[in-house]
Amino acid sequence: MTFNRRDFLKLGGAGLLGLLLSELGLDSARAAAPYFQGRVVYTWTSLYDAPSFQGRKLLPLPRDTLLTVTEKVQTTDKDAYNPVWYQIGDQGFIYSGWVQPVDNILNEPVREMPGKAVTAEVTVPTMDTYWKPSLVSYRGPRMYYSTTHWVIDIVHNDEEETTFYYIYDDLWKAAYYAKAENLRLVPPSELTRLSSHISDSLKHIEVDLRAQAVTAFEDGRPVRSMRTSTGTKYNPTPKGWFKTFYKRSSRHMAGGDLAAPEYDLPGVPWVTYINDSGVSFHGTYWHNDYGTPHSHGCINLTPSDAKWLFRWTTPNVPPDKRFLYLPGEGVNVHIF
Repeated sequence: MTFNRRDFLKLGGAGLLGLLLSELGLDSARAAAPYFQGRVVYTWTSLYDAPSFQGRKLLPLPRDTLLTVTEKVQTTDKDAYNPVWYQIGDQGFIYSGWVQPVDNILNEPVREMPGKAVTAEVTVPTMDTYWKPSLVSYRGPRMYYSTTHWVIDIVHNDEEETTFYYIYDDLWKAAYYAKAENLRLVPPSELTRLSSHISDSLKHIEVDLRAQAVTAFEDGRPVRSMRTSTGTKYNPTPKGWFKTFYKRSSRHMAGGDLAAPEYDLPGVPWVTYINDSGVSFHGTYWHNDYGTPHSHGCINLTPSDAKWLFRWTTPNVPPDKRFLYLPGEGVNVHIF
C-alpha cells in the first residue's frame, strides 16, 4: 500500500493515521516516522511562524486540538532547556512541551473479564466517559491518551451494539463507563518484573534535580536514563534517600480544595511512591515539557519511562491488585 505525503497528512488530520498504522502492523512506526499526531495540552497555545518564542504568533489553539506533526526541528532560541519544536505542515510551528504525542488506535473489545479486575491504557487522544452504559447517557470526566484505569466489569449494550468497560475512580470512589474500543487491557506479561535476576541491593535510582534527569543503576552500571520534571521552587521535590515501597498502576491525583482543586488528574499512570506524603515517580499526560521543574513535588516521567520504572522496581504489584504498600521494602532512590 502506497500513499503520498499529502495523503498522509490528510489521514493524520482526520485522526485516522493511528488506525492505518495499526491495520498495517505499523503502530510502532509513530516513534520512528516524522509524522505523528499530537494533542494540545494547555488551555490555549499558539502556532508560530518560526520555531522560536521570538516568532510571530499565528493561530490560537485550544486544549485537545489534534495536530499532525510533520517534522521535529531545533529552536533558534539560545539556552533553551528543551530545543525541540514541532512543525505542523505549512501551517507553522509549535513548542513540543505543549503537545502530547498520541496514537489513535481502536481495540477489539474483550467480551469477558480476564479476572476480577485489570489495568487498561487509553489508546486514543481523548476518551469520553458515561454515567451509564449508553452513548446518550450523561457524560463523566474526559480521559486522555496513555492514562491508565482500573476496569472492574464489562457491559454490552446490545441496542447500541457497543461494549463498555466499567472503570473505577479511586479518588471519588465512583465508576464510569467507557467505550471498550478506546482502552487496551494490559496483559500480565507487561507487568512482570524487569531484571528480576538483579537483587534490590544491587539496584538504585538517582534523581539529579539540577540536570532534571533520572538514572537507574544495576550493580553500579547505568541501564536507563530519563528526562524528568520535578517539583518547582514553591513545591520542591525532597532530597535524600528513599525506597519504592508503594506502587499502583493508576491513581486519580488532585491537590488543594477538592471542591475547587488546584489540579485534578484522573488516571495518572504507573505510580511509584517514595514517601507517605505522596511524592512519586509517575507518567505525565498534561505536559511534554521535560527538562525543567513543573510538578508539585513528584518526579514526572513520560508514560513509557514510568511504566519501565514501575516494572523494574519492587514491590511487584500482581495484575489483579490495585496497589501494593510494603513499608521498608523496595529499591533505593537518591535525590540530590
